[in-house]
Amino acid sequence: MKLSIYILVFFALVSCSGGDQEQPVDLDWNKEKSTALNKNLAQEEEIQIKLFLAHHSDWKVKESGTGLKYFIYKQGEGDSARVGQIAQVELKVQLLDGKEVYKTASDEVEEFVIDKSQLESGIHEGIKKMRVGDKAKLIVPSHLGHGLVGDFDKVPPLAVLVVDVHLIKIKQ
Repeated sequence: MKLSIYILVFFALVSCSGGDQEQPVDLDWNKEKSTALNKNLAQEEEIQIKLFLAHHSDWKVKESGTGLKYFIYKQGEGDSARVGQIAQVELKVQLLDGKEVYKTASDEVEEFVIDKSQLESGIHEGIKKMRVGDKAKLIVPSHLGHGLVGDFDKVPPLAVLVVDVHLIKIKQ
């Protein structure tokens, strides 16, 4: 009896192990496929941004050559921000669905050197379009934000950011 159970278990194990053969991975990736993938991702992202803006039709949005969209909704009267200056700002960063991912604490300001810090390049570009005292909405496409990988914390991969920014002060 024991022998027949061992034989039955043996055949069960042998028959189960034969069907799980690995499929070969397609390693035929090239520049054209990569370009096509990036173009497709950019088109899908642009559709998402257009749908978002359709719900915010009162925003008078301008677009830069890089794809940054911005709307200065409160005009300041200070100097324009320039590369190398230290910007003091208040930020609120959201995803397109409205989920807040980062916000400057109410009693603090963010401070960074324009075009010389680790902050998203889209925010640097937006700040350079502002004057001290301006408040603006920036729509930062993923390639100007956290890109293909997100920030490994709150921003998912390929996320478009909506940044509400107030340029409080600039220092030399």
